[in-house]
Amino acid sequence: MERKVVNTKIGQIAVFQKQVDFYKTPIIFLHGVYFDHHLWENQITAISDRPVFALDMPLHGESKVNIKEKWNLDDCAEMLLEILDSLKIDKVIAIGHSWGSMTILRAAHKNPTKFAGVGLGNMPYKEATKTQKIIIRLQQSGLMFKNFYIKQAGIALMGKESRNKNHELMQKLITPMIKLSKKEIKYTNKAVRIDARDATEMINKMKVPVIAFVGKDDYVGTPPVKETTIVNGGHVSPIEVPEEVNIIIGKLTTLAD
Repeated sequence: MERKVVNTKIGQIAVFQKQVDFYKTPIIFLHGVYFDHHLWENQITAISDRPVFALDMPLHGESKVNIKEKWNLDDCAEMLLEILDSLKIDKVIAIGHSWGSMTILRAAHKNPTKFAGVGLGNMPYKEATKTQKIIIRLQQSGLMFKNFYIKQAGIALMGKESRNKNHELMQKLITPMIKLSKKEIKYTNKAVRIDARDATEMINKMKVPVIAFVGKDDYVGTPPVKETTIVNGGHVSPIEVPEEVNIIIGKLTTLAD
C-alpha cells in the first residue's frame, strides 16, 4: 500500500492507501489498542472494487511523530475527519476495531454527512467501572516485565479456541505491541480505556447505516445496534475470524453504496 503522512491537530498520522481502477465509495479501516493497520490485512486484500485506506492510530505503528502530549477520544474523532478532508473524501464507509470503532462512532456522530456507512467491530461502549479502572492500572504494573504483559494481553484479547488452534495469532499481537514503549501503552490505556465515557446515547442517535460485530467471548458485550452479528472468538475478530468479518463488511458496503 502507498504510504502518506497527514498532519492533524493530534500529530502526524500515517495513512496507507490501496488504489483500484474502480471507484465505488471508499473504505477506511481503523485498528484498536496495541495494533496497527496490519490488523486489517485480510480484509484489505479481499476488497478490489473500491479505494481502501487504513491508518495507524496515534502512538501506534508509524504514527509517532509530533503526537501531542495529551489527547482523548474526541481528538481522535476530529483527527479522522481531518484525514478525510485531507484525502478529499466526501463520503466514506468506515470500519473500526475497538478503539477504531470508538473513534468512528464519535466522528460520525459529530459529522454524519461524511459517512455512507459505519462498521463497529468489538467496540467497548460502556464506561469502565471503578473496579475495571483499578484492574487496568494494576495490570500496567506488569509492564516492568513487558513480555509478560504482552502475553497476558494476548490471552485476554483472544478467544480460547483461537489461541489453541492458531498459535500464529499471538504473533500478530506481539509484533505491533513490542514496538510500543511502556509510556505509550500507559497513555493509550488511559485515553481509550480508562477515560472513555458511555457511548450508548451516541449509538442510539446515529444518523447513518450502522452494522456491528462482536466476538462471542468478547469482554465488551453486545452493543445496542440492531444489526449486530455475533462471530466466533474473542476481542480481535478481524484476525480471529477474518472470513466472517469479510462477509459483514460485504453487507455494509451493499447497504452503503
